[in-house]
Amino acid sequence: MMELLKNPTVWIVITVAGIIVLLTIFAIVARFFRLYIQSVTTGAGIGLFDLLRMTFRKVNPTVIVRSKIMATQAGLTDEEGVTTRALEAHYMSGGNVPLVIRSMIAARKAKIIDLGFKKATAIDLAGRNILEAVQTSVYPRVIDCPAKNSKRPSLDAVAQDGIQLKVKARVTVRANLDQLIGGATEETIVARVGEGIVSAIGSSKSHKDVLENPDRISKAVLARRLDSQTAFEIVSIDIADIDVGDNIGARLLADQAEADTRVARAAAEGRRAMAVSQEQENIAGIEEMRAKLVEAEAEIPAAMAEAFRTGKLGILDYYRMRNVQADTEMRTSIATAK
Repeated sequence: MMELLKNPTVWIVITVAGIIVLLTIFAIVARFFRLYIQSVTTGAGIGLFDLLRMTFRKVNPTVIVRSKIMATQAGLTDEEGVTTRALEAHYMSGGNVPLVIRSMIAARKAKIIDLGFKKATAIDLAGRNILEAVQTSVYPRVIDCPAKNSKRPSLDAVAQDGIQLKVKARVTVRANLDQLIGGATEETIVARVGEGIVSAIGSSKSHKDVLENPDRISKAVLARRLDSQTAFEIVSIDIADIDVGDNIGARLLADQAEADTRVARAAAEGRRAMAVSQEQENIAGIEEMRAKLVEAEAEIPAAMAEAFRTGKLGILDYYRMRNVQADTEMRTSIATAK
Protein backbone atom coordinates (compact mmCIF):
# COMPACT_ATOMS: atom_id res chain seq x y z
CA MET A 1 0.00 0.00 0.00
CA MET A 2 2.84 2.38 0.88
CA GLU A 3 4.53 1.52 -2.36
CA LEU A 4 1.36 2.43 -4.30
CA LEU A 5 1.18 5.76 -2.50
CA LYS A 6 4.80 6.46 -3.39
CA ASN A 7 4.00 5.79 -7.05
CA PRO A 8 3.51 9.16 -8.88
CA THR A 9 1.11 7.59 -11.35
CA VAL A 10 -1.35 6.75 -8.58
CA TRP A 11 -1.34 10.33 -7.35
CA ILE A 12 -1.92 11.55 -10.86
CA VAL A 13 -4.96 9.25 -11.22
CA ILE A 14 -6.32 10.32 -7.83
CA THR A 15 -5.82 13.97 -8.70
CA VAL A 16 -7.54 13.61 -12.07
CA ALA A 17 -10.45 11.75 -10.48
CA GLY A 18 -10.80 14.44 -7.84
CA ILE A 19 -10.76 17.13 -10.44
CA ILE A 20 -13.45 15.26 -12.43
CA VAL A 21 -15.60 14.94 -9.31
CA LEU A 22 -15.19 18.58 -8.48
CA LEU A 23 -15.99 19.60 -12.04
CA THR A 24 -19.07 17.39 -11.98
CA ILE A 25 -20.26 18.90 -8.72
CA PHE A 26 -19.53 22.36 -10.03
CA ALA A 27 -21.45 21.65 -13.26
CA ILE A 28 -24.43 20.37 -11.29
CA VAL A 29 -24.36 23.35 -8.96
CA ALA A 30 -23.92 25.75 -11.88
CA ARG A 31 -26.84 24.20 -13.75
CA PHE A 32 -29.28 24.14 -10.87
CA PHE A 33 -27.88 27.07 -8.87
CA ARG A 34 -30.47 29.59 -10.07
CA LEU A 35 -33.38 27.18 -9.53
CA TYR A 36 -32.02 26.19 -6.14
CA ILE A 37 -31.66 29.82 -5.06
CA GLN A 38 -35.21 30.57 -6.23
CA SER A 39 -36.50 27.55 -4.32
CA VAL A 40 -34.65 28.49 -1.13
CA THR A 41 -35.60 32.17 -1.19
CA THR A 42 -39.29 31.44 -1.84
CA GLY A 43 -39.62 28.51 0.54
CA ALA A 44 -40.56 26.01 -2.16
CA GLY A 45 -38.50 23.31 -0.40
CA ILE A 46 -36.81 21.77 -3.45
CA GLY A 47 -33.12 20.84 -2.88
CA LEU A 48 -30.22 20.12 -5.20
CA PHE A 49 -30.66 16.37 -4.91
CA ASP A 50 -34.35 16.78 -5.84
CA LEU A 51 -33.32 18.72 -8.94
CA LEU A 52 -30.74 16.08 -9.82
CA ARG A 53 -33.31 13.32 -9.35
CA MET A 54 -35.72 15.13 -11.70
CA THR A 55 -33.03 15.17 -14.37
CA PHE A 56 -32.52 11.42 -14.09
CA ARG A 57 -36.30 10.88 -14.28
CA LYS A 58 -36.56 13.07 -17.40
CA VAL A 59 -38.62 15.71 -15.63
CA ASN A 60 -38.11 19.36 -16.51
CA PRO A 61 -36.86 20.93 -13.23
CA THR A 62 -37.66 24.45 -14.38
CA VAL A 63 -41.35 23.62 -14.80
CA ILE A 64 -41.61 21.90 -11.43
CA VAL A 65 -39.69 24.59 -9.51
CA ARG A 66 -41.60 27.49 -10.98
CA SER A 67 -44.92 25.73 -10.47
CA LYS A 68 -44.05 24.94 -6.86
CA ILE A 69 -42.97 28.55 -6.30
CA MET A 70 -46.31 29.79 -7.71
CA ALA A 71 -48.18 27.39 -5.42
CA THR A 72 -46.15 28.38 -2.36
CA GLN A 73 -46.52 32.08 -2.98
CA ALA A 74 -50.30 31.63 -3.41
CA GLY A 75 -50.59 29.72 -0.14
CA LEU A 76 -51.02 26.22 -1.58
CA THR A 77 -49.24 23.91 0.87
CA ASP A 78 -48.14 20.28 0.84
CA GLU A 79 -51.10 19.42 3.09
CA GLU A 80 -53.39 20.21 0.17
CA GLY A 81 -51.56 17.70 -2.01
CA VAL A 82 -49.35 20.15 -3.88
CA THR A 83 -46.10 18.34 -3.17
CA THR A 84 -42.99 18.14 -5.32
CA ARG A 85 -43.51 14.44 -5.98
CA ALA A 86 -47.17 15.04 -6.92
CA LEU A 87 -46.12 17.71 -9.40
CA GLU A 88 -43.51 15.36 -10.86
CA ALA A 89 -46.06 12.56 -11.16
CA HIS A 90 -48.52 14.81 -12.96
CA TYR A 91 -45.76 16.02 -15.30
CA MET A 92 -44.74 12.44 -16.13
CA SER A 93 -48.41 11.57 -16.79
CA GLY A 94 -48.50 14.16 -19.55
CA GLY A 95 -50.32 16.84 -17.63
CA ASN A 96 -49.86 20.60 -17.79
CA VAL A 97 -48.47 21.37 -14.33
CA PRO A 98 -48.33 25.21 -14.60
CA LEU A 99 -51.92 25.30 -15.90
CA VAL A 100 -53.14 23.22 -12.96
CA ILE A 101 -51.40 25.46 -10.43
CA ARG A 102 -52.71 28.61 -12.11
CA SER A 103 -56.24 27.21 -12.09
CA MET A 104 -56.02 26.37 -8.39
CA ILE A 105 -54.70 29.86 -7.64
CA ALA A 106 -57.57 31.42 -9.65
CA ALA A 107 -60.11 29.24 -7.82
CA ARG A 108 -58.67 30.26 -4.43
CA LYS A 109 -58.69 33.94 -5.33
CA ALA A 110 -62.31 33.72 -6.48
CA LYS A 111 -63.35 32.16 -3.12
CA ILE A 112 -66.45 30.64 -4.73
CA ILE A 113 -64.96 27.46 -6.17
CA ASP A 114 -63.73 24.44 -4.25
CA LEU A 115 -60.98 23.00 -6.43
CA GLY A 116 -58.52 20.50 -4.96
CA PHE A 117 -55.29 19.29 -6.51
CA LYS A 118 -56.61 15.82 -7.32
CA LYS A 119 -59.71 17.16 -9.05
CA ALA A 120 -57.66 19.72 -10.99
CA THR A 121 -55.17 17.11 -12.21
CA ALA A 122 -57.97 14.70 -13.13
CA ILE A 123 -59.71 17.37 -15.21
CA ASP A 124 -56.41 18.31 -16.85
CA LEU A 125 -55.59 14.70 -17.73
CA ALA A 126 -59.11 14.28 -19.14
CA GLY A 127 -58.19 16.79 -21.83
CA ARG A 128 -60.21 19.74 -20.55
CA ASN A 129 -58.75 23.21 -20.11
CA ILE A 130 -59.00 23.50 -16.35
CA LEU A 131 -58.03 27.18 -16.25
CA GLU A 132 -60.68 28.07 -18.82
CA ALA A 133 -63.24 26.06 -16.81
CA VAL A 134 -62.36 28.00 -13.65
CA GLN A 135 -62.60 31.29 -15.50
CA THR A 136 -65.99 30.28 -16.89
CA SER A 137 -67.13 29.41 -13.36
CA VAL A 138 -66.14 32.86 -12.14
CA TYR A 139 -67.18 34.80 -15.23
CA PRO A 140 -70.09 33.03 -17.01
CA ARG A 141 -69.99 32.61 -20.77
CA VAL A 142 -72.70 33.63 -23.22
CA ILE A 143 -73.59 31.09 -25.94
CA ASP A 144 -75.64 32.03 -29.01
CA CYS A 145 -78.52 29.75 -29.92
CA PRO A 146 -78.37 28.89 -32.73
CA ALA A 147 -74.59 29.12 -32.96
CA LYS A 148 -73.03 31.80 -35.14
CA ASN A 149 -71.55 29.19 -37.48
CA SER A 150 -74.89 27.43 -37.89
CA LYS A 151 -76.48 27.15 -41.34
CA ARG A 152 -79.82 28.40 -39.97
CA PRO A 153 -79.88 32.01 -38.71
CA SER A 154 -82.72 31.39 -36.25
CA LEU A 155 -84.77 28.76 -34.47
CA ASP A 156 -88.04 28.25 -36.35
CA ALA A 157 -91.10 27.00 -34.48
CA VAL A 158 -94.85 26.99 -35.15
CA ALA A 159 -97.51 27.89 -32.57
CA GLN A 160 -100.82 26.05 -32.40
CA ASP A 161 -102.52 28.74 -34.51
CA GLY A 162 -100.19 27.89 -37.41
CA ILE A 163 -98.00 31.04 -37.33
CA GLN A 164 -94.26 30.52 -37.58
CA LEU A 165 -91.94 32.33 -35.16
CA LYS A 166 -88.20 32.84 -35.69
CA VAL A 167 -86.29 33.11 -32.44
CA LYS A 168 -82.70 33.93 -31.48
CA ALA A 169 -81.62 33.25 -27.91
CA ARG A 170 -78.55 33.76 -25.74
CA VAL A 171 -77.71 31.22 -23.07
CA THR A 172 -75.55 32.24 -20.12
CA VAL A 173 -73.70 29.25 -18.69
CA ARG A 174 -71.28 28.64 -15.84
CA ALA A 175 -68.82 25.74 -15.82
CA ASN A 176 -69.75 22.86 -13.52
CA LEU A 177 -66.43 21.44 -12.29
CA ASP A 178 -68.11 18.38 -10.76
CA GLN A 179 -69.49 17.38 -14.19
CA LEU A 180 -66.54 18.57 -16.24
CA ILE A 181 -65.23 15.00 -16.60
CA GLY A 182 -67.67 13.06 -18.74
CA GLY A 183 -70.13 15.94 -19.05
CA ALA A 184 -71.55 17.04 -22.39
CA THR A 185 -70.12 20.09 -24.13
CA GLU A 186 -71.74 23.38 -25.13
CA GLU A 187 -73.00 21.86 -28.42
CA THR A 188 -75.35 19.74 -26.31
CA ILE A 189 -76.51 22.83 -24.42
CA VAL A 190 -77.29 24.60 -27.71
CA ALA A 191 -79.18 21.57 -29.03
CA ARG A 192 -81.21 21.12 -25.84
CA VAL A 193 -82.08 24.80 -25.56
CA GLY A 194 -83.15 24.87 -29.20
CA GLU A 195 -85.36 21.84 -28.63
CA GLY A 196 -86.87 23.44 -25.52
CA ILE A 197 -87.63 26.70 -27.32
CA VAL A 198 -89.32 24.88 -30.21
CA SER A 199 -91.35 22.81 -27.74
CA ALA A 200 -92.38 25.88 -25.71
CA ILE A 201 -93.58 27.75 -28.81
CA GLY A 202 -95.35 24.66 -30.14
CA SER A 203 -97.32 24.31 -26.91
CA SER A 204 -98.55 27.95 -27.08
CA LYS A 205 -102.12 28.33 -28.33
CA SER A 206 -101.36 31.55 -30.20
CA HIS A 207 -98.22 33.24 -31.46
CA LYS A 208 -99.53 36.46 -29.89
CA ASP A 209 -99.07 34.96 -26.44
CA VAL A 210 -95.39 34.37 -27.20
CA LEU A 211 -94.92 37.86 -28.62
CA GLU A 212 -96.57 39.41 -25.57
CA ASN A 213 -94.51 37.43 -23.05
CA PRO A 214 -91.24 36.12 -24.50
CA ASP A 215 -90.02 35.33 -20.99
CA ARG A 216 -92.50 32.45 -20.84
CA ILE A 217 -90.20 30.61 -23.25
CA SER A 218 -87.23 31.15 -20.94
CA LYS A 219 -89.15 29.98 -17.90
CA ALA A 220 -90.44 26.89 -19.68
CA VAL A 221 -86.96 25.95 -20.91
CA LEU A 222 -85.27 26.57 -17.55
CA ALA A 223 -87.87 24.41 -15.80
CA ARG A 224 -86.80 21.39 -17.87
CA ARG A 225 -83.28 21.27 -16.34
CA LEU A 226 -81.52 21.02 -19.68
CA ASP A 227 -78.07 21.29 -18.09
CA SER A 228 -78.19 17.86 -16.44
CA GLN A 229 -75.25 15.60 -17.27
CA THR A 230 -73.43 18.48 -18.94
CA ALA A 231 -70.23 20.34 -18.07
CA PHE A 232 -72.17 23.58 -17.63
CA GLU A 233 -74.84 25.09 -15.43
CA ILE A 234 -77.40 27.28 -17.19
CA VAL A 235 -77.65 30.63 -15.45
CA SER A 236 -80.24 32.26 -17.71
CA ILE A 237 -81.84 32.03 -21.13
CA ASP A 238 -82.62 35.35 -22.80
CA ILE A 239 -84.65 35.84 -25.98
CA ALA A 240 -82.53 38.21 -28.07
CA ASP A 241 -84.84 38.47 -31.10
CA ILE A 242 -88.20 37.09 -32.19
CA ASP A 243 -89.83 37.62 -35.59
CA VAL A 244 -93.07 36.46 -37.20
CA GLY A 245 -92.58 34.12 -40.15
CA ASP A 246 -94.99 32.45 -42.57
CA ASN A 247 -98.50 31.18 -41.91
CA ILE A 248 -97.55 27.53 -41.92
CA GLY A 249 -101.02 26.41 -40.83
CA ALA A 250 -102.74 28.07 -43.80
CA ARG A 251 -100.14 26.66 -46.15
CA LEU A 252 -100.68 23.18 -44.79
CA LEU A 253 -104.45 23.52 -45.11
CA ALA A 254 -104.08 24.72 -48.70
CA ASP A 255 -101.78 21.83 -49.50
CA GLN A 256 -104.22 19.42 -47.88
CA ALA A 257 -107.13 20.88 -49.85
CA GLU A 258 -105.13 20.57 -53.07
CA ALA A 259 -104.32 16.98 -52.22
CA ASP A 260 -107.99 16.23 -51.47
CA THR A 261 -108.99 17.84 -54.79
CA ARG A 262 -106.56 15.62 -56.66
CA VAL A 263 -107.88 12.55 -54.87
CA ALA A 264 -111.50 13.49 -55.65
CA ARG A 265 -110.59 14.22 -59.29
CA ALA A 266 -108.90 10.84 -59.57
CA ALA A 267 -111.92 9.11 -58.01
CA ALA A 268 -114.32 10.92 -60.39
CA GLU A 269 -112.17 9.95 -63.35
CA GLY A 270 -112.32 6.36 -62.19
CA ARG A 271 -116.10 6.46 -61.91
CA ARG A 272 -116.38 8.04 -65.39
CA ALA A 273 -114.22 5.30 -66.84
CA MET A 274 -116.41 2.69 -65.16
CA ALA A 275 -119.56 4.35 -66.58
CA VAL A 276 -118.08 4.41 -70.10
CA SER A 277 -117.14 0.78 -69.76
CA GLN A 278 -120.65 -0.11 -68.57
CA GLU A 279 -122.16 1.83 -71.48
CA GLN A 280 -120.06 -0.08 -73.97
CA GLU A 281 -121.12 -3.33 -72.35
CA ASN A 282 -124.79 -2.31 -72.64
CA ILE A 283 -124.36 -1.41 -76.32
CA ALA A 284 -122.76 -4.76 -76.93
CA GLY A 285 -125.68 -6.45 -75.15
CA ILE A 286 -128.20 -4.56 -77.31
CA GLU A 287 -126.44 -5.63 -80.48
CA GLU A 288 -126.42 -9.19 -79.24
CA MET A 289 -130.19 -9.09 -78.55
CA ARG A 290 -130.75 -7.52 -81.98
CA ALA A 291 -128.83 -10.36 -83.62
CA LYS A 292 -130.97 -12.87 -81.76
CA LEU A 293 -134.10 -11.02 -82.91
CA VAL A 294 -133.00 -11.14 -86.54
CA GLU A 295 -132.24 -14.81 -86.12
CA ALA A 296 -135.67 -15.43 -84.63
CA GLU A 297 -137.38 -13.43 -87.39
CA ALA A 298 -135.55 -15.55 -89.98
CA GLU A 299 -137.35 -18.61 -88.61
CA ILE A 300 -140.83 -17.08 -89.14
CA PRO A 301 -141.16 -17.87 -92.89
CA ALA A 302 -140.17 -21.47 -92.29
CA ALA A 303 -142.69 -21.74 -89.45
CA MET A 304 -145.44 -20.23 -91.60
CA ALA A 305 -144.68 -22.62 -94.44
CA GLU A 306 -144.88 -25.52 -92.02
CA ALA A 307 -148.23 -24.15 -90.73
CA PHE A 308 -149.61 -23.95 -94.29
CA ARG A 309 -148.52 -27.58 -94.99
CA THR A 310 -150.10 -28.89 -91.84
CA GLY A 311 -153.28 -26.85 -92.27
CA LYS A 312 -152.89 -24.93 -89.05
CA LEU A 313 -152.78 -21.59 -90.88
CA GLY A 314 -155.24 -20.61 -93.63
CA ILE A 315 -154.83 -18.10 -96.40
CA LEU A 316 -157.30 -15.70 -94.77
CA ASP A 317 -155.40 -15.86 -91.51
CA TYR A 318 -152.23 -15.01 -93.37
CA TYR A 319 -153.74 -11.95 -95.09
CA ARG A 320 -155.23 -10.76 -91.83
CA MET A 321 -151.78 -11.00 -90.21
CA ARG A 322 -150.22 -9.06 -93.11
CA ASN A 323 -152.84 -6.33 -92.73
CA VAL A 324 -152.02 -6.04 -89.04
CA GLN A 325 -148.31 -5.79 -89.88
CA ALA A 326 -148.91 -3.14 -92.51
CA ASP A 327 -151.07 -1.13 -90.13
CA THR A 328 -148.38 -1.37 -87.45
CA GLU A 329 -145.64 -0.22 -89.84
CA MET A 330 -147.78 2.72 -90.95
CA ARG A 331 -148.41 3.81 -87.37
CA THR A 332 -144.68 3.48 -86.64
CA SER A 333 -143.73 5.61 -89.66
CA ILE A 334 -146.27 8.27 -88.72
CA ALA A 335 -144.96 8.37 -85.13
CA THR A 336 -141.39 8.62 -86.36
CA ALA A 337 -142.23 11.45 -88.76
CA LYS A 338 -143.64 13.53 -85.91
